[in-house]
Amino acid sequence: MAGRTQQEYDDIPGTFVFDAERSREGYGINMFCMSLMKDENRKAFKADEAEYLKRFPLTPEQADAILKRDYNRMLELGGNIYFTAKLGATDGHSFRHLAAVMTGSTQEDYAKMMLDGGRSVEGNRSRSGRDKPAGKTKSKSKASSKARSKRG
Repeated sequence: MAGRTQQEYDDIPGTFVFDAERSREGYGINMFCMSLMKDENRKAFKADEAEYLKRFPLTPEQADAILKRDYNRMLELGGNIYFTAKLGATDGHSFRHLAAVMTGSTQEDYAKMMLDGGRSVEGNRSRSGRDKPAGKTKSKSKASSKARSKRG
């Protein structure tokens, strides 16, 4: 995102954290998606998608992502996953379908991964590696040690 303030959590692989900045940037996407809760709006959108999008304060990149159904790009541009799912539902897709598309897997593989406990944290903590498992920590804080000794 152009001009976005870099956050320490921005390096989590495959994730766009929906923070206050992203929320502000994605206002138009999210208001568009929420409008799809009403049947008359879904019909108007399906009748002329590009024209319907003109009702909302969208950047050209956001409108393009919506028209292309590029859900990952919508999230990157400030869309909230729960709001963008309303667009998928308007197209007749389940959340499982959307999640599979967004992760590059089949619906069956996505469902199996989730039933098996979800995505492994190994290799998915951060791109920088700063959150790699450290093994045993060398020392504990004094407050932590005192709390343990009181429980005794």
